[in-house]
Amino acid sequence: MIGKLFALAAFLAFTLAAGAAGAADQVSLRFNWYLGGLHTPYYLGKDRGYFSEAGIDLTLNEGRGSANTVQVVAAGSDTFGMADSSSLMLVAAKGGEVKAVMSLLNTSGFSVISLAETGIKTMKDLEGKRLAITAGDALTQLFPAVVKYNKLDMSKITLVQVDPAGKVVSVLEKRADALLGGIDDQYFLIKYKGFNPAGLRFADNGANTVGMTILATNDTIKNKADMVRRFVKASVRSWEAAKKEPDAAVAAALKVKPDLNAQSTKDQLMMDLTLLESAATKGKPIGWGAPSDWEATMKLMVEYRDLKTEMPVTAFYTNEFVPQ
Repeated sequence: MIGKLFALAAFLAFTLAAGAAGAADQVSLRFNWYLGGLHTPYYLGKDRGYFSEAGIDLTLNEGRGSANTVQVVAAGSDTFGMADSSSLMLVAAKGGEVKAVMSLLNTSGFSVISLAETGIKTMKDLEGKRLAITAGDALTQLFPAVVKYNKLDMSKITLVQVDPAGKVVSVLEKRADALLGGIDDQYFLIKYKGFNPAGLRFADNGANTVGMTILATNDTIKNKADMVRRFVKASVRSWEAAKKEPDAAVAAALKVKPDLNAQSTKDQLMMDLTLLESAATKGKPIGWGAPSDWEATMKLMVEYRDLKTEMPVTAFYTNEFVPQ
């Protein structure tokens, strides 16, 4: 009799566990790019069970650029996406039913990257220099705002057109003196080639935009609000843990991709942590977006990136899911 009771108890425990596991929401997050420092907090959160404790069975997918990620999420192929605010706004303005549920990096990482030996310490130092750009990319389209703010004479700056992968090479081979790139990306590509990089952020020179966001479709936001709230809460928890233990975040990512350069990945993460806040979001929770930052972003997008919309800025982001 006792044996039968133990067997029944074991069966019930298994059934309840299976039921709990089955109740977890199947959720996917599509990154903006290949796995790097920016993405490690999510591997840490998944590894430590933050998402499963929130009732979420999370799949993490690498991306192929922010614009592609927004399109993939808008099409319903992934639940959430990590993409820059400009890509989100451009797609949403053209009818894409997407919206940011987290304003993750509130300071833009867009920068002018150079070798320190070149002596480019201010934007004005670009005059008389060669700048590597990629026609049509977000940085190149926004650079005129930097030019205007810093009163640069563009006739004194030689633009060197190269593909994205060729920017770093052009600087290292001295075919260009500087490039337009990411302070958490090309900066470290140069550093780990054995050179001493220098960076000037757009954000410090008149052209800050909201950087990376976490976005979802309007349908997901409306019909699965509780799941979105749990996902955002687990995301915030993951980022807070990564701030305290960056080495653990990198180690969690290395379990999935052992060929990552651990030190470079950590350096990228540490830089991204400095971009979480803007002046307007200091003291606010991770993921909270300041209306003034989004309004400034929208203004720059309209002026320099051909954003055409009559929607209010609140159509592009919400703070309703960020834990207060």
